[in-house]
Formats: sequence, structure tokens, C-alpha cells
Amino acid sequence: MRPSTINQAELRMGILDTFRLDGEVAVVTGAGKGIGRAIALGLAEAGADVAIASRTQADLDAVAKEIEVRGRRALPLATDATSMEALEALAEKTVGQFGKLTIWVNNAGGIPDATPRYLTRTPEENFDAQIALNLKAVWMGSTVAARRMANGGGAIVNISSRSSFGPQVKNGPYGAAKAAVNSLTQTLAVEVAPGVRVNAVAPGPIPTENFDDCMGTDTEEKRENLRKMIRIPLGRYGKPEDIAAAVVYMASPAASWVTGQCLFVTGGL
Repeated sequence: MRPSTINQAELRMGILDTFRLDGEVAVVTGAGKGIGRAIALGLAEAGADVAIASRTQADLDAVAKEIEVRGRRALPLATDATSMEALEALAEKTVGQFGKLTIWVNNAGGIPDATPRYLTRTPEENFDAQIALNLKAVWMGSTVAARRMANGGGAIVNISSRSSFGPQVKNGPYGAAKAAVNSLTQTLAVEVAPGVRVNAVAPGPIPTENFDDCMGTDTEEKRENLRKMIRIPLGRYGKPEDIAAAVVYMASPAASWVTGQCLFVTGGL
């Protein structure tokens, strides 16, 4: 019988240990509420210190307290995710506070004016706003993060969308931007390998504030009627925590042999 080549360190580490993020430092954009908040809390629960960014400082301060309750350090920084200068400052302050940067989650996104549109009926300024928030911000954040991870390694996770796949009637600008995020993720993964991994997570329908504003589902009855119309195979809307779990996986050593991929977390859609 061939002797085992597994060393003692490997024997001591169980499969669940590979999902831990102890000692890691993460940045999450769009972290003031909804999916971004859940991602930040999920990373903290897994052991990471977290810098959180969004436009509204009060939202960030509330999330920071939740992170600290979980025993991790938080850095709440009001940030415009569509500004390269602001993202550079976010990265610099994170490294200055925590000493390094090993995880970056490009979560900021959505429909800026909460108005879905047909491609042929979208004013140029609204199309540009969608691209700036949902694609250009991801490119800028990824670039900023990759430069600071080059020597020590790390993981970048881009939040895509189910809308990135197939035709998106009356939601064309958003779908096009998110499809481009998937392409960006694949290409960047090759450019920065092997030290940095780059992956995406694509949420399905999750009734966040932006979702309700866009879909007009401001009551439980309206949400339930829409759910029945969508016919989600797993029978329910997603929860922000569903996405947080996927991001923790993609950021953790459990996904150490995964890069350039997009994980669709959609309830089967």
C-alpha cells in the first residue's frame, strides 16, 4: 500500500475550516443595505475584518456596529463607487487601517433611477448611468484591488445578475452591463492569475429596496403575485444571505482552485 502523502497540517484542517476567512481583510462596496450588508456580515462571521462603502454614512455606521458585534473590525467609509479617485482612497484607507487588502467585493450596482427601460427607449444619459454603476465601477474596483493584491494574493468577487443571461425585455441596459461584468470577470481572472482569483456571483430575484422600487412590488401581495408569475423552480425569492454564502465561498480557501467563473444563485431560474 502506498503511504499517504497528506501532511499533518492537512489532517488538522477539515473541509469546513477551508471556508474560514480568519486574518483576511475585505472591502465591500454598496454595503449599506440589502445584499451588500449581508455580504459584509457574512465575511465578518467567517472571520474577516471588513471595510464597507456606500454613499450614505449613516447606513454604513449601522452595519459597522453589526460587524463589531460579531467580533471583527469594521471601517465604514462613504464612497462613490463610480469614482476612481474615491475607490483609490477606499483601498488606501483600508490598507492603512488594517495593514493589507485580500478580498474585494464589487457589489454596488442597480438601476440608478429605479426605472427599467427598453433599449430603444433609453435616453443616452440613462444608459451611461447604468454602464457607469454596473460595469465601469466593477472595472475600476477590480483594477484598484488587483494592484494592491499583486504581491500577497487575494480574491475579487463581482456581483453580476441573472439578468446577464438571455434577453431582458424592458431591462436591456442593466442586462447588457451585467453580461459585460461576466466577460470582464473571465478576462481579468486570466490577467491576474495565479496570485489573484476573480469570480462573479449572479443573484436571481431578491426583494431588496431597489428591486421593489424597480418592480413596483411595495407590498407582500404584489411580491407574491410577481413570484407566481416568475415561477421560480425552488418556490421562493432569494434572500441576501443566499448571496452572502456564495461570496464567502468564492473568497475563501474552499474556492482556491476556482477562478474566472460566475455562480448563478437564482433559485433555478
